This record gives sequence, C-alpha cells and structure tokens, in this order.
Amino acid sequence: MLEKIKNEWAEWTRLTSTTALYDRSLVWLFLSLLVLGFVMVTSASIPVSTRLNDDPFYFALRDGGYVIASIIACAFFVQIKIETWEKYNVYLLAISIFFLILVLGVGREINGAKRWIPLGIMNFQPAELAKLAIICYFSSFYVRKFDEIRQQNWGFLRPAMVLAIFGVLLLSQPDLGSTFVLVVLTFSMLFIMGAKIRQFVFLMIVAVMLFMGLIVTSDYRMKRMTSFMDPFADAYGDGFQLSNSQMAFGQGEFWGQGLGNSVQKLEYLPEAHTDFVMAVIGEEFGFVGIIAVIILLILLTVRALKISRESLLIDERFKGFCAFGIAIWIFLQGFVNLGVASGFLPTKGLTFPLVSYGGSSLVIMSMAIAILLRIDHENRLMRIGHAHLKENE
Repeated sequence: MLEKIKNEWAEWTRLTSTTALYDRSLVWLFLSLLVLGFVMVTSASIPVSTRLNDDPFYFALRDGGYVIASIIACAFFVQIKIETWEKYNVYLLAISIFFLILVLGVGREINGAKRWIPLGIMNFQPAELAKLAIICYFSSFYVRKFDEIRQQNWGFLRPAMVLAIFGVLLLSQPDLGSTFVLVVLTFSMLFIMGAKIRQFVFLMIVAVMLFMGLIVTSDYRMKRMTSFMDPFADAYGDGFQLSNSQMAFGQGEFWGQGLGNSVQKLEYLPEAHTDFVMAVIGEEFGFVGIIAVIILLILLTVRALKISRESLLIDERFKGFCAFGIAIWIFLQGFVNLGVASGFLPTKGLTFPLVSYGGSSLVIMSMAIAILLRIDHENRLMRIGHAHLKENE
C-alpha cells in the first residue's frame, strides 16, 4: 500500500508525467511565471498605486484579477480543438484587423500612443491579439501553400502583404515594438518551412531599410536610439528611464536587496510594474533572480519547440508551425523586454510574457499556452491510438 502511494506521488510530482494526457511541465512553468509576475507587480506597483489612487494595492488587486482571468481563459481555450483554430484562422485575422482599426478611432491615448481600447474593467490592446492571429493565419497558409512557397521565388508575397497591412496599422498607433515582433515571427515561420534563402535576403534587406527609415524620420525614435547608446549622457532627460533601470540592476548585485527593498521603484523608474518589471526583479533578487527567470523562459520555449517538433514528426504541419510560432513569440518578447531593461536593446513597449502587468498581454499569452497544451494533448492521443493499432495487429 505504501509503495503504491509512493509511486503515485512520484508520478504526479514528475515534471513530465509518463501517463498524463497533457504536458504537466508546461502547466507548472505557466503557473510559476504567473505567480512570480503577481508577486513582483505587487512589489513594484505599491509606490505608484499610492500616488495615483491612494491605495497601495490598487494595481496588485487588478493584476490578481488578470491572473485569475488568464487561468480561466487557459482552462476554457484548452477545450477547443486545434482544427477549429485552423478552420477559423481567417476570421481571427479579420477580427484582429478590425480592432487595430477601431483602436485608432476610439482608443485611449497613453504617453502619446493609441494602443488601448477602454473596456471598463481593463484596457484591451489589439496588438496582442494580432500576434496570435498572425501565427494562426500563417500556420494555416503555409500548410495550404507549402510547395508553392518552397518552390516559387515569389511565394512569400502574400504573407508579406498581410504583414504590411498589420505593420501600417501598428505603426499608426504607433507601436514599433509589436511591428518588430510580427516581422521576426514571419521570418522565423518562413525559415522552418524551408523557404528559399534569396527570399530571406530580400525580405531582410527591405525590413532593415524600413526600420532605419522609421527611426531616421522620427525625432521621437531617434531620441530613443541616442539615449540607448548612452543613457547617462542625459540621465534626467531622454535617458531617465533607461539610466534608472540600469541602476536598479547594479544595486541588485548578485543576491539582490530582498523582496520589497527596491529603491528605484520609488517613483524613480517609470513603468516599474509593466515594461521594466525585470529591473525591479534584478534589484530585489539580483543576478540570481534574473537567471532564474531566464531559465523559466527558456524552459517554456524549449517545451513549445518540443511540441512543435513532435507535431511535425507525425506530419501535423499546422500544429507544428503554430507551436513553433508561439515558441518564437514567447522567447522573442521576453528577450526584447529584458534587453531593453538592461540597456542591451533600444526602448520598446513590450511586456515580459506572463510576468509584466497588463490584462491583454496576460490573457492572450494564456490563450497561446492553452493552444500548446491542446496540441500536445492531441498528439498524445494520436500516439496512444497508434499504439493500440499496433497491438491489435
């Protein structure tokens, strides 16, 4: 009896169970990042919550609601079959375009950007939905046009046109960070498809020229670029945010100052609970804390890539492409957010996946995790079916 209980406990606590019909490690990573995010948003937002709302836990309570909504969203969308996402990908794309147009008219303007549609209890950011819609659409398109893209020199034109539409709408907000994510997603998914190298070279040249043009023709973006090169040259002006972020990392040293002991979050570091939450983690938990978060992000990305590989091995191309796109999205957004906070990359308005404050980001990313769980679940069911067929033979 004791041996049976011991074996059952060992099986249940195993990161990747040998009998479960879902990827248990993916669930643990998802919940770990959500809990970490809630704790750090609570810590980082107390000063600004007190000043703006006379309530130290205003943003913490809202973030707690977003976390609960994210878990509910994940539990709901994991019930949806992957063939449904493939069948209705064009509708999802159309809905995403509709909201991107709508936000330009009725969107709420914050810091000179119209990126949010006010919904009362939260602000909806259409750019987050656009990333998921692009992944689903391109995954389906690449399945239908697989041979055409691999063989024809101009097979990438339709994806490029779709990307251009989204790029124009996002840059109208403006949102260069999300545009950059969509461009990299498109390139990455073309790569896994096996598109011709000349297509990559052509698209890369066009993309680099466009991004350089956007920077050169905008005083705001040019100031961001120059402040990124040397933030302490104008530490009380354009380099204020980045210089304070780097000071937070420096004060954290190896072990950190301890939870709640960040100095830079005391109204020195703007957006401490959103785009720059990693700086607060670095100050309170030091180099060790940052490495721990990076490990969680890499493990989540690796699990997604593993699911993609397994799907492609059983010739489930839509599932494989979709899981690969989600993996790139998760890793890229985390990499850019941390790169910005540490001064490695120019400032972009991108959240850290499942950690930063933001209802739209948390809920949409949770939907993506649900898709990964569903893909893995269906793959496991297929393997069980094949095993039964072999036994019957």
